[in-house]
Amino acid sequence: MTDPFVPWIPLREPDFQLTGPLAGLRLAVKDLFDVAGMPTGAGNPHWLETHGVADADAEAVARLRGVGASLVGKTITDELAWSLNGSNTHYGTPDNPAAPGRLPGGSSSGSASAVALGLADIALGTDTGGSVRVPASYCGLFGLRPSHGRVPLDGVVPLAPSFDTAGVFARDADTLRKATEVLLGEPQLPEPITRVLAPQDIWDASLPQTRDALMPAVERLDAEIDRTPLFEDIAEFEQARVAYATIQAFEAWQIHGEWIEAAEPDFGPGVAARFAKAAELTENDVEEASRHRERIADLLSERLGDGIALALPAAPGPAPTLDQEAESGDGAIDREAIVRLTCLAGLSRAPAVALPVGDVAGLPVGLQLVASPGDDEALLELAVAEFGGR
Repeated sequence: MTDPFVPWIPLREPDFQLTGPLAGLRLAVKDLFDVAGMPTGAGNPHWLETHGVADADAEAVARLRGVGASLVGKTITDELAWSLNGSNTHYGTPDNPAAPGRLPGGSSSGSASAVALGLADIALGTDTGGSVRVPASYCGLFGLRPSHGRVPLDGVVPLAPSFDTAGVFARDADTLRKATEVLLGEPQLPEPITRVLAPQDIWDASLPQTRDALMPAVERLDAEIDRTPLFEDIAEFEQARVAYATIQAFEAWQIHGEWIEAAEPDFGPGVAARFAKAAELTENDVEEASRHRERIADLLSERLGDGIALALPAAPGPAPTLDQEAESGDGAIDREAIVRLTCLAGLSRAPAVALPVGDVAGLPVGLQLVASPGDDEALLELAVAEFGGR
């Protein structure tokens, strides 16, 4: 186990003399975001060696610092952000104080850990396929993945550009809202969420203990609850995951393949295997996945009009133990089960918030709410209204 901050950049003392709506809040930044005068390591020492020092803040960092947030450090990320576990072969596994001896979740592992440990008040992460929502669930935090394109990604190391977003962690809903509103920029004014879809098919496919932990929070929402199944055939749930995984892998190789072939970086086994498989994909492999992506986006567009959100678990269950990452068979982490729950927002370019409202045997599990693209503010208002007093 290790602390959440990258080992090659000294931590900063917070500057509480700064002014603005985020003054007094300590900011931690995932080491995919450029910070002026600092290197960006992207979780891999070969990347650190082959890329220079940033000459400007990433736009998301600049927005938060520009209104008073005080940068205290850059945080560990899974290598090139392509994992959901939260460990890093080179730099270790940040602590998860909400579930000691368990993974913090990734790839925004250090950012979630820093906030959960009380070392930062807000933290930037990225969410391509769940990398804010899963760590938020495992660490008992609030976390938001914005609508795709709402937050500029200038100065951020990409993974899969058609899914990548810049999100934020906080320990309470009001702080999450304040920080996210700064990131979002020009506010939109969507209708309040008054109806929540909690599809019977998705919830029946969830683990019973997770369902029992989270459904009471769904039923407490001040909204009409609709249990109509989301899919005509539940097999479409898995097809959505396959479509997401195929497109993500193809894009990841298009972005990083040339550098990988030139630098021959040393990756951990999971990341190495994913990149090796991605290198074999072709345009033809992606065509069917892209068609299914649009079918999912159309389906959610039909079901999630203004004022409607989709409720489902943010992760299949509590954080896995550290030992499970190395196991195979029944004890192994089911990455596919995680991605089935997180991919719908990415496929439809929608915002999603993770809410720390449940526990299984004393370990946190998060509820995920997904809204229509652009309805980020409505999700934030719902989070504050329903869970602001948590």
